[in-house]
Amino acid sequence: MPGFSTRFCRKCLALSLPVEVMNRFAKETLPGYDVVKSFGFSKGHPIGIHEASDRIVADMVAEGYYVDFVETLMRVESKGYMGHKYNFRGLDDVVGDVLQAGFSYDKATCQFFEDQNQQITRNWGRLVEGDERQMAILRLDIVGNTALVKENPKALIDKTYKDLRNIVTHAVVSRLGRLWTWEGDGAMGVFMLGNYSQLAIFAGLEIISEMFIFNKMENQLKSGIKLRMAVHSGHLTYSESENQYTKADTVKTAIMLESKAAVPDSLVISESLAMSQDQHLLNIFSDSKTIPNSKDKYRIYQITLEQDPKERRYTERRTGDRRSSKG
Repeated sequence: MPGFSTRFCRKCLALSLPVEVMNRFAKETLPGYDVVKSFGFSKGHPIGIHEASDRIVADMVAEGYYVDFVETLMRVESKGYMGHKYNFRGLDDVVGDVLQAGFSYDKATCQFFEDQNQQITRNWGRLVEGDERQMAILRLDIVGNTALVKENPKALIDKTYKDLRNIVTHAVVSRLGRLWTWEGDGAMGVFMLGNYSQLAIFAGLEIISEMFIFNKMENQLKSGIKLRMAVHSGHLTYSESENQYTKADTVKTAIMLESKAAVPDSLVISESLAMSQDQHLLNIFSDSKTIPNSKDKYRIYQITLEQDPKERRYTERRTGDRRSSKG
């Protein structure tokens, strides 16, 4: 992805803020930051406006927080800061520079992310190690994976699982999510943009629908592929290491819900996540209930492919396309 010119940002800071205030906003973005220390000066050493703006922007870029810094400036101009309103001269040019560098802007969460027409990376083109965000987790598991592998030719298993991965990837990425793990028998999709919890649910619903059609029309295995899925949301710290982010409580809860609460061909969502959803969406799920045969106190909502004695099947396709952040 192209780099930033940053000249617009340096000019914006120099024209709009005294050194102390621009340093304060840099510290809001990168806790502990101090432009004076960056120069190696002692506290109270005078620094010119242009020198400070150049150094702050350079440091934000070097630390991987330039996009976050621009978001801070946008938020401050829009909402103010500690009772004060600020008008940044040339901020539109700063934003335009970020967009020109290959980013899109999500108005729902006020975050930049990589332009998916150019590239798709697991960190949305902007998260760095240790960044914490509110995210939704979609956990998926293939039921009876071992038996499927034993009962079918390897070439056929490989092709079928490739098709499955394509279905899951489309459902996740088309809703601005990212597929963080793909194991032999399961996967984990992560969402942080738009109405991310709702989009994670819609991704799960699409997978259920698509797999029903796939099993009826395309699957050549001796038996259908059945999935268990769960969605949960909470704080998650970004890491390139799978060992790190799988330790997070949010991920552990999603895995627990999938393994203990979901039945084959079903999607469950945690009660805490459900409380923030539209009632029309919740109406397609079961009423809230505790996890069967478990000591866990979590309550869940569940939808299954066959929901009642008449075997009414949920077959609505491609719910919540990326063209609408509301799903």
